Amino acid sequence: MSERIQLIQDTITAALEPNHFEIVDNSAQHAGHAGAKNGGHFDVMIVSEKFAGLSMVKRHQLVYASVQHLMNTEIHALSIKAYTPEEQQ
Repeated sequence: MSERIQLIQDTITAALEPNHFEIVDNSAQHAGHAGAKNGGHFDVMIVSEKFAGLSMVKRHQLVYASVQHLMNTEIHALSIKAYTPEEQQ
């Protein structure tokens, strides 16, 4: 696991205490994209109790808030799938 992926995973885990977490680095698919010089492109799937009762927009806002300090340095683009444990089943 790369240091960048570990940093993102540790940051999200600390904030959202997920039951399940997956991260996929899609940066290679965006090689040469001008905005992606510093940060990478990632897909995450997060299953957390903290999403209970929240709309999809609010869930995404929680995720983005947890990684805000990594945006435009470690992360250029983030695709989010956010579920409660009940929704994952």
